[in-house]
Amino acid sequence: MQRLLVALLAALDAAITAAVGLAVLLAPLTLLWTLAFGVTADWGALWPLTGTLWQFGHGVPLEVVIPDALLVTLAIPVEAARFVLSVTPLAFVLLTLLLAARSGGRAARSGAWVWGSLSGTVVFAVISTVVALTSALGAARVPLALAILLPPVVYLVGAVCGAVRVAWEDGDGGLLDRIHDILDSREDWAPVPAAIVRGAAFALVGVTGAAALAVALSVLTRGGEVVALFQAARVDALGATVLTLGQLAYLPTFVVWAAAWLAGPGFAVGAGTAVSPAGTQLGVVPGIPAFGLLPENSSFWMLIVILIPVAAGAFAGWAVRSRLVWEGTPLGLLQRVVIAVGIAAVSGGVAALAAAFANGSMGPGRLEVVGPAILPFALSLGAEVLVGAAILLLSPRNRDELAEERTDRWIAEMSERASEEHADDDRR
Repeated sequence: MQRLLVALLAALDAAITAAVGLAVLLAPLTLLWTLAFGVTADWGALWPLTGTLWQFGHGVPLEVVIPDALLVTLAIPVEAARFVLSVTPLAFVLLTLLLAARSGGRAARSGAWVWGSLSGTVVFAVISTVVALTSALGAARVPLALAILLPPVVYLVGAVCGAVRVAWEDGDGGLLDRIHDILDSREDWAPVPAAIVRGAAFALVGVTGAAALAVALSVLTRGGEVVALFQAARVDALGATVLTLGQLAYLPTFVVWAAAWLAGPGFAVGAGTAVSPAGTQLGVVPGIPAFGLLPENSSFWMLIVILIPVAAGAFAGWAVRSRLVWEGTPLGLLQRVVIAVGIAAVSGGVAALAAAFANGSMGPGRLEVVGPAILPFALSLGAEVLVGAAILLLSPRNRDELAEERTDRWIAEMSERASEEHADDDRR
């Protein structure tokens, strides 16, 4: 009965998550639709547009086909009549991941995280299928298989991550507990998995925070160029609102680009372009206001920014090492090497996944290559985090650390002896 109840609640969470994502799109689109076309507008096209954008927000590529009549009216070249949009606005992915992780954690606390994660994913897949079958647009086509599969995959990843995080700490009475028992049987390796995850979280938060700060500083220093591009677009208040909302949805994507810039490889804004600390080669870029934040030039000395991911790795190593000392579990050299490599591997893997969503095509021609390259970004960030983490994790323990360890051990022994004496007094 408990599993059934958890599954039903998880299914409700999934339905709410999908509804929230669709409502975030449908509410402003309805308002903009009314302002643009009035109450006599063709409301039948509103839902297909909402569903298509929701799929696009979960990583489904769009094939845009411009009608012939519009090509003539706007004087668009024929070769630009068909192109693909595949750079994902990561705001929607993050929303689904966070809500799914919350649902997975709740299912884990109820003791049935597997059933909860699976039932939520199934419901999300059903909703994704309904959306895919009812929201076809003639001008923006999506691959049906990807439109059905990708949104529930995103939900499943979030639910499992949230559930495993809670179940690993609290126990699940099943697979994770058996893995725990195997690790606990070898005391030297028991803290290693948790230390890797904890360290990777510290490193990724540090890099993400630095990248977000870089974007914020770009807004402060190059806000004039953004305003100038808004003015050059010659759009009215409604058009400016649409542009602003679209760029806000891409804000997490821009943070990933900034992280790739901090790591060194940088990113592209078209074939043959490069934006990196070592140099910037742009050429002609689209007049999208957010592209006004791109630096016009770079100096070789700006490569010093790669020390930021190294510092994030060092902070992760310090946090893990301090936690291990505080818990009284000093590990050997081999275990600390594994932790450092694990932190770097997880950080690089997350970077690769983020880059896979944040790169692709944003238009025809040169714009088919936009965003950070997956492999260089992942390898660079992983290597930099490894250097920082290894410095703190593999360095010899200093005198203060050894004294703290001895003090903690002495306090524990005194507490245990006092408990034994108190028990002897009670027996007398």
